[in-house]
Amino acid sequence: MLLDKLEHVEKRYHELEKLLSMPDVINDREKFQSLSKELGDLKELFEKTQEYKHSIKAINDAKMLMADPEMAELAKAELAELEPKQARLEKDIEVMLLPKDPMDERNIIMEIRAGTGGEESALFSGELLRMYLRYAERNGLRTEVISSNPTGLGGYKEVIFNVIGKGAYSKLKYESGTHRVQRVPETESGGRVHTSAVTVAVLPEAEEVDIKIEPKDLRIDTFRASGAGGQHVNKTDSAVRITHIPTGTVVACQDERSQHQNREKAMKLLRARILEAAEEAEIRKRRDARKIMVGTGDRSEKIRTYNFPQGRVTDHRIGFTLYRLNDVLDGDLEEIIQALISADQAAKLKKIG
Repeated sequence: MLLDKLEHVEKRYHELEKLLSMPDVINDREKFQSLSKELGDLKELFEKTQEYKHSIKAINDAKMLMADPEMAELAKAELAELEPKQARLEKDIEVMLLPKDPMDERNIIMEIRAGTGGEESALFSGELLRMYLRYAERNGLRTEVISSNPTGLGGYKEVIFNVIGKGAYSKLKYESGTHRVQRVPETESGGRVHTSAVTVAVLPEAEEVDIKIEPKDLRIDTFRASGAGGQHVNKTDSAVRITHIPTGTVVACQDERSQHQNREKAMKLLRARILEAAEEAEIRKRRDARKIMVGTGDRSEKIRTYNFPQGRVTDHRIGFTLYRLNDVLDGDLEEIIQALISADQAAKLKKIG
């Protein structure tokens, strides 16, 4: 029963308040920070719990007033307002009680790769890059390019970048998959609509405690950076390629001026790739046991179509369509992201319900 679950929440909240006032906890910085975070995470749910309990009491009081002929009309009006509010609170609380994705608060590494469609696909990779950079900017998230392979016409065969800030993964984890674009390319003289594809991968940034990488398991090669990139290109061996021998995972970074910076970024990418591979193996084991409607990691899954002639964006996983293509490509992804979060929550609630 919901009230029983909430009783545990209240008990733990008050317990944490008491613990955080104890001298031995105050003097233990690590413990104090950990308990403070837990209290902060519980605060909103605790406040909703108080609101919910007040709502139950108000409804019970109004129902008792129904027995008084002089107050029945007023009580009926109160119930008409209170009952829908209680139903909304129940739904909010059920969502808040869902198990949290442990990766949600992490920074992410995003990879955008041109797929079918040649130069048109590379150009759209550049437009998706701009879309995500604008989204990050709108939401107070920082971005940092790790590696890029630009084409001569302003597109990208591949671009890998960091999105840094609280909750980056929770906001963008549903972007993994194949993004299709339908439009008339500038090079098409006949005016025919072409379909091209770009794949996007979203990797939660791995911490050193997640993935233990031994120095002896790494082969590190340096080479001269090539391609567009400014005056420093081709002058020193600043580019870095790292091979993780046990898994055969290879990453490279050449966008920074110093070998040290490139190595740091390459290691960040390597940890994320190894973590992703480990998680994919675990997901395959559990796939039949937990089928969530909204996928978060399959790169081959066709997730979204951007149709330029109709100004339409459709997310195929939830059948959600917006006729605001230009706004979306300018980083206004909030409506799509919230629809995906709601659909995922509804699927999880249904599963445990």
